[in-house]
Amino acid sequence: MDSNTEDDKVTFDDLQLNYDLLDGLDAMNFIYATPIQEQAIPIILDQKDLIAVAQTGTGKTAAFLLPIIDLLMTEKKSNQKVRCLIIAPTRELALQIDRQVEALGYFTGVSSIAVYGGGEGDSWDRQKKAIIKGADIIIATPGRLIAHINMKYVDFSGIKHFILDEADRMLDMGFNQDILFINKQLPNKKQTLMFSATMPENIRKLTKKLLHQPESINIAISKPNENILQVAYCTYDHQKPALIGSLLIGKKNFKKTIIFSSSKKAVNTIVTMLKTKKLSAKGISSDLDQKEREKALIDFTNNKVSILVATDILSRGIDIKNIDLVINYDVPQDPEDYVHRIGRTARADAEGVAITFISDKDQHRFLNIEKLLGETIRKTPLPEGLGKGPEYNPKPKYKKRRNFKPKKK
Repeated sequence: MDSNTEDDKVTFDDLQLNYDLLDGLDAMNFIYATPIQEQAIPIILDQKDLIAVAQTGTGKTAAFLLPIIDLLMTEKKSNQKVRCLIIAPTRELALQIDRQVEALGYFTGVSSIAVYGGGEGDSWDRQKKAIIKGADIIIATPGRLIAHINMKYVDFSGIKHFILDEADRMLDMGFNQDILFINKQLPNKKQTLMFSATMPENIRKLTKKLLHQPESINIAISKPNENILQVAYCTYDHQKPALIGSLLIGKKNFKKTIIFSSSKKAVNTIVTMLKTKKLSAKGISSDLDQKEREKALIDFTNNKVSILVATDILSRGIDIKNIDLVINYDVPQDPEDYVHRIGRTARADAEGVAITFISDKDQHRFLNIEKLLGETIRKTPLPEGLGKGPEYNPKPKYKKRRNFKPKKK
């Protein structure tokens, strides 16, 4: 029998989840589990520690929320004590997880709150109240949670489940010591789950410090959607502004565009450049004010602006529909970030375009992306009038060793 037939797919009924959870899934028309959900849910229901490598878009959030909500429903609740703590790298991801708790747990009565910095003036008081009164699930960014902990009213003695989402991104953002500090505030006896898109050495070290005899799942990074047309331009840095204009000015078929930059500093520069070309654009990065970030996302989602310029903070964990075009203003350092970036387009069987600008100094990075994908991405000549760009001739990045000549005696 074909392994792709529906008869072979695992349903959520097969995973023996609570009936109230299944009612919520039925209401959202979720029938079949994704591979990460199929593998992770039984392990988490057995209350084992878990390290799971899976990228955004694989259903990993539901992979840990469904069994955790199930366990919280069967556990005896301690009065006014938080029972599950989820740490996320960004405010946007924390809010997204919180919304999924609300949706998946609609018929269960399990409560949650997102704890993050910025927002309205009364957000601190709302968060404090939820922590003290014992919301079932707290989803927090590290910095804001530590600020609450330092006020001495946080009681995490009832924590039974500790989850780190996008662990590699948190370490990239410098949260390693914060995570260790938060872990020290929790009971020694608890279930710890770690989800990460990649497994670099620093994640392996953190795993050894936090998890006890963990089970392991590794969902191979998926290839980009076949509905994404991938092209690249070999260009010098000074040609990029003119190339942007050539691609976007007067192009009505690109109603929503995300431009990714690897540098937070470059976001404002690119937005300013786009506005000088009379293009509607806003920027978002971790350096910007929280209200500005939220306003930019809302305006982009509601089509008030057509172009969003972002760092990789937006490449994972943010679900914005109907993205027509993704432009990599520069080549990402991590090949897997390329997959995350262009995965913002061509969702729900739609088509999309992903364009990458390859400067001469970034050619070796793009070669690594092609190696990861196992294919060569088409290089398109620069539009007429922009001049000639660099030839695509990537070479390994290394320093030439000088010849050693022994001193004469």
